[in-house]
Amino acid sequence: MDSRLLQAFVTVADLGGISPAAEKLGYAQSSLSAQLGRLERELGVALLRRSSSGATPTEAGLTLLPYAREALDLDERMRRAVAGLRPRLRVGAQETLAFHWLPDLLTALGHGAAGRGAAVDVTLTVDTRERLREALSEGRLDLLFLYDNGAPAPGPHAVIGRDRVVLVAAPGHPLAEPGAATPEALAAALFVFAEEGCTSQMLYSHLGSRPDGAAPGDSRTVVTGSKAALGRMIAQGRGVGLLPRLAVAADLASGDLVALDVPVPATVAVQAWWRPGLGPVEPSVQALLRLARRHPVGQALS
Repeated sequence: MDSRLLQAFVTVADLGGISPAAEKLGYAQSSLSAQLGRLERELGVALLRRSSSGATPTEAGLTLLPYAREALDLDERMRRAVAGLRPRLRVGAQETLAFHWLPDLLTALGHGAAGRGAAVDVTLTVDTRERLREALSEGRLDLLFLYDNGAPAPGPHAVIGRDRVVLVAAPGHPLAEPGAATPEALAAALFVFAEEGCTSQMLYSHLGSRPDGAAPGDSRTVVTGSKAALGRMIAQGRGVGLLPRLAVAADLASGDLVALDVPVPATVAVQAWWRPGLGPVEPSVQALLRLARRHPVGQALS
């Protein structure tokens, strides 16, 4: 089967329409539509449900999608192997880990720290937890690095380190005053998160089970949509945040944020998730995990 037809179908399914898919692939819409029609005729089923608002996979299309992704992945690996190119390892990570920890790790991997058999070309995707999880399940990423948020991993995984947890606020925030961060004050405080289901939200929920009773009210929360916005809101005194230390180490060092003297969960796990059936990149993934375990995350011991 022509891999170009599968690529056309997968791109339309991912982007939700023929127009954006044609733009991404560099085709005229008519050419892309012709490719899709050819694939449907070859398989004898309708793969897409077309409407004025876009295109979505039919039941048959949803059945085909994981096989199409697998075939495209195999096609790329085959072409790279025949051309004598190194395997490609697709890594995904949350913003904090990608910016403050992974660069050193990937540089060490590129310089041969994991051995000659682990040589790969690495691509790094930075995104939210849910989008990374989706990309891994669909075979678009090989390996993820994430902070634990209490949700079960969907497949092979390991804890490769731990980061300390801090409750932070702006220096001028009322809770930053000595002795001000009482259980009652925390219960009335506005807590800020980057996204629903994030690590900070899990840590926040754990405050309610502490023996000191320092449990904030569930209604006193704001979701910002990004770590950058979260940091700015907290630094401007709009709320407090319960975060892995790596996420706020620079702000604490500069004095833009201060750590509150409140009992909090001591550490949070840093997890690696990877997809089964990695093929040629399996040795590189295992080598990168070994490097990760030797390379401390934040200030915690791994």
